[in-house]
Amino acid sequence: MNWDQVYQSAKSWTLEAGDILRKATKESFQVEYKTSAADLVTEKDRQIEKFFIDRIKETYPSHFLLGEEGMASDQVFDYNNEVVWVVDPIDGTTNFVQQQKNFAISVGVYEKGQPKIGIVYDPIAGELFHAQVGQGAYLNEHLLPKQKERTLEEAMISINQLWLIRNERVNHLLFEQIIRQARGTRYIGSAALEIAYVACGRLDTYFDFRLSPWDIAGGMVILSEVGGVTVDLENKTVNAFTPTVTIFSNPNVLDEIVTFLS
Repeated sequence: MNWDQVYQSAKSWTLEAGDILRKATKESFQVEYKTSAADLVTEKDRQIEKFFIDRIKETYPSHFLLGEEGMASDQVFDYNNEVVWVVDPIDGTTNFVQQQKNFAISVGVYEKGQPKIGIVYDPIAGELFHAQVGQGAYLNEHLLPKQKERTLEEAMISINQLWLIRNERVNHLLFEQIIRQARGTRYIGSAALEIAYVACGRLDTYFDFRLSPWDIAGGMVILSEVGGVTVDLENKTVNAFTPTVTIFSNPNVLDEIVTFLS
């Protein structure tokens, strides 16, 4: 497998798809509810996923696609044995619809379950975060530095406010303690962007509790290349294909966070 070629294809296609979405923010398009008014899908989500399906079938016919919208429904594969493109055509669809910004295209390419390529593209900001395993991570053409030494007191934390009130998934009081200790909180509403922001130092830790492979597969590769970590609440490594309650973090900040969760 010529991974340099696949890397270039993935970046080129993502930029092309981003052009479509950037133009779409100035157009009218159909919006539907999935499960609730906070869980949206648009015709553009489906269009972009189909765009990747067509490019992959034409260029890499032995590869498979796992996407949020399930457009490649005719495929049957085991991610542990194949090359799989994990694609979220619009991560942050609610932002895309309501704000026309703060959304991203997320692409992760995995071989037999192992990461090879990660891309997160914000077409409105013109920011392409990308990485090929073992070659560092980049923001556009600038190499991202390794994660800086930072304490929880200096850290910017991203967490959905729903997890800071009583809920059925996690003990909100534990996270309240972490937030009280941190410098501040920010929440974007796009998992892919949040992970990319941890990678480049705009955030230091991102918590999420309702993730799917397409939300995180691209960002995890980028974060790993700068020395960041992706773990569960027990500080165990997370598999992109079977995500759980997940922490994406600067490892120095994570060391302190673990003391609150243990």
